[in-house]
Amino acid sequence: MPPALINANPVVYEKKERPARSRPGDAGFDEYSTELIDQLEHPYSLEELKVITEDAVEVDDKRSYVRVTFTPTVEHCSMATIIGLCLRVKLMRSLPSRFKVDIKVAPGTHATEDAVNKQLNDKERVAAALENPNLVDMVDECLTPSYE
Repeated sequence: MPPALINANPVVYEKKERPARSRPGDAGFDEYSTELIDQLEHPYSLEELKVITEDAVEVDDKRSYVRVTFTPTVEHCSMATIIGLCLRVKLMRSLPSRFKVDIKVAPGTHATEDAVNKQLNDKERVAAALENPNLVDMVDECLTPSYE
């Protein structure tokens, strides 16, 4: 039997309309061309829950720095570390390796904010997490695009 949901009825917000981006398989897509890196690179499902917003993504292309601050839906969200890991992996896969990425829980929004932030920004802990095949499968599933 699957575990009970912590926030079974979250408030779902409307997506912000954005211009379509080219993807592999699209006519004229060139995977080797330089693409502007900006704050639009984030998963929509988390946006709909206001876990992540465009304003919570800071990008400094010149300094090769990205900071993402996310807000769990509830103070005791058991998925906070998984959400942060998914954000980190998505950025690791999407951004050039020159970027330094910081993932943070919004201040005051999670009971174990300091522990989650420490875990998400420790290279050794992230690497160890990504050696766990079950965890990698979960992250991959979270990052699988859903086309509506």
